[in-house]
Amino acid sequence: MYLKDKLDNGVTVVMENIPYVNSVSIGILVSNGVIKEEKYVNGISHFIEHMLFKGTTNRTAKEIAQSIDNIGGQLNAFTSTEYTCFYVKVLDNHLPIAIDLLSDMFNNSIFNEKDIEKEKGVILEEIKMYLDSPEDIVYDLLSELMFEDTPLALPILGSIETINNLNRETILKYFKENYTPENMVISIVGNFDSKDTIKLLNECFNNNTKGHSNNYKKNNMPKFKQKLRYQQKDIEQLNLCIGMEGVKRGSDDLYPLMVMNNIFGGSMSSRLFQKIREEKGLVYSVYSHATSFQDVGAFTIYAGLGIDQIINVAKLIERDIQDLKANLITKDELTKSKEQLKGNFILGMESTFSRMLDIGRSELLLGRILTPEEVLKKIDRVAMEDIKRIISRIFDKSKYNIAYVGNISGHEMIDKELKEIFFI
Repeated sequence: MYLKDKLDNGVTVVMENIPYVNSVSIGILVSNGVIKEEKYVNGISHFIEHMLFKGTTNRTAKEIAQSIDNIGGQLNAFTSTEYTCFYVKVLDNHLPIAIDLLSDMFNNSIFNEKDIEKEKGVILEEIKMYLDSPEDIVYDLLSELMFEDTPLALPILGSIETINNLNRETILKYFKENYTPENMVISIVGNFDSKDTIKLLNECFNNNTKGHSNNYKKNNMPKFKQKLRYQQKDIEQLNLCIGMEGVKRGSDDLYPLMVMNNIFGGSMSSRLFQKIREEKGLVYSVYSHATSFQDVGAFTIYAGLGIDQIINVAKLIERDIQDLKANLITKDELTKSKEQLKGNFILGMESTFSRMLDIGRSELLLGRILTPEEVLKKIDRVAMEDIKRIISRIFDKSKYNIAYVGNISGHEMIDKELKEIFFI
């Protein structure tokens, strides 16, 4: 059973008590990501995530790490497109330590000038590492095409230029605008007493008061149309992405999309994987997946392959798409895909961290928590007519975007052939 409360300062708290486990996962999710960033400060959300680990008025960076290491817990954070999450997983009797540490990081981080300059070096190395990953590069390239002229086209890490240009004044201003109670959700799952925990949270977070908030504002909606881009990279393998408009967060069409994706390219038993990798042996990796944001979604097909196989693989992908559009899926495939989705969902609920993140993200991004029963019912209700509708909606050639990265001489001919295969 989920519990929902508000702290005295307005921070929303969502909780689920699981008395038969010995651990607790607590996360603080902040509505803060590239979706709120201007281009000139791209990467600032991720930068602030790093800075909260660099020292407070009460703890050094080393003491922050030792606070959780010394009790055998896990402390970490990540930044996504639309939110940042700081989380701790500890034994249930150590929850007060986790709350005290997280509140100290949020309330008392000092953003020391020297630490800011040092952390720039760390993040610049992270960007370089990222630039050595062709799969990451091709996804960024695809995002630039699909979400052109919107914040969704920006990379989460930022660029070398934007990171170098950040200064303490800009960072503090952005932090004060976004790390406010109305932009935060505290999510706790595991073995704990909810009344005692709320009391402790109120004591620890009483310094975090209401202030000006940089709430989400409507951005220009991306215009999906046919685009293709190639990027030269001195690597052995070619990385290919095909993107199309998907389904926005909160839409009931997400469930038929997930069911269809499982069958098409979302698992090892999917059509793409079985035909292109297992039967033909043309790729090491091939898959499809859906991504959803507040106002828009994307559906993406990825393949890692040899340069000489790109046209063969492109033709096989297009053939599978046309077969899906013409013949849909079988009733047996529909049943098996729904069972697979339900099984994955239920297995994920066995982790306190997964459950903490799920209910926290749901409250932060949707404003409500979907119960497991609701999710399972939505999956069960997916019918063949829903699959037909989503296939027609997703595989619209007029909105295809293609990005590929590799070491090719004379890529113009490949551009031409790819357009002939995928574009109208």
